[in-house]
Amino acid sequence: MIFEHEIPAGSRLYFGESAKEKRRIEQVASELLEKEGFEEIVTPHFSYHQHQSVRDTRELIRVSDPQNREVTLRADSSIDVVRLVTKRLGRSTTQKRWFYIQPVFRYPTYEINQVGAEWLDGSLADVLDVTMSLFEALHVEPVLQISNMQIPVLIAYEFGIPLEWFASMQLEKLLGTEHRWLADLARVQHMEQLDAVLSGVPQILRPELEKMKSLMEGCRCNQCVLAPLYYAKMRYYDGLFFQCFRGNTPLASGGHFIDDDISAAGFALYTDALIEMRSKGENE
Repeated sequence: MIFEHEIPAGSRLYFGESAKEKRRIEQVASELLEKEGFEEIVTPHFSYHQHQSVRDTRELIRVSDPQNREVTLRADSSIDVVRLVTKRLGRSTTQKRWFYIQPVFRYPTYEINQVGAEWLDGSLADVLDVTMSLFEALHVEPVLQISNMQIPVLIAYEFGIPLEWFASMQLEKLLGTEHRWLADLARVQHMEQLDAVLSGVPQILRPELEKMKSLMEGCRCNQCVLAPLYYAKMRYYDGLFFQCFRGNTPLASGGHFIDDDISAAGFALYTDALIEMRSKGENE
């Protein structure tokens, strides 16, 4: 029996103080992003291209358009923002920086509110700097985790190790291979640990690890860790990416990607997680 007041599991209801907190986060974010040169965009809830964004397409909520073509509810905003700006708006704008405040949806009934931004032709270092500025404005100090998609991909290709081991973080299998350097990388969290094992890592991986070091050295974050073997679920990330946490709760993520020869870097801030953190009285 379903009661009249029930909402589906995974859906969001904000009222009173939580609604005020949601509005505050979104207002702080919009004001900061506008000062940083971003313009706002609101994309359609429905999309034809979400299968190119989400690695596990079982998470997509599917419907049909009037011509019986498959359409999905927006499960990710990045690719749609880039394509709408470059192909739909086209020559009508030269703006490279865009932000959005809108939810995404995952099967069966998950609603995830986000504040996100995409910087066409932008660097991930600049995007990370904006992300850290946003956390500062919200008086939140996260732990920053830096990874590189190319490292698991290169290891899988060059050494025949299943990419699924990285995607599902099967550490016991990674630690059990004949490659001792792989076990060393699995234990790396800090710069000095990476420096200590770098000489024993295959040459093909070293430039990608150096990119992680460079991003860490330039970031404004008091708590920063490295995760060289982490593999993100987003299909379009092609290199460096980051995540921000409090405890075990993800608060934001971002990365660099190329779509149809368009290079971009962006991030998403998870509004729901921030509201829940505030409701539990967690401060800096």
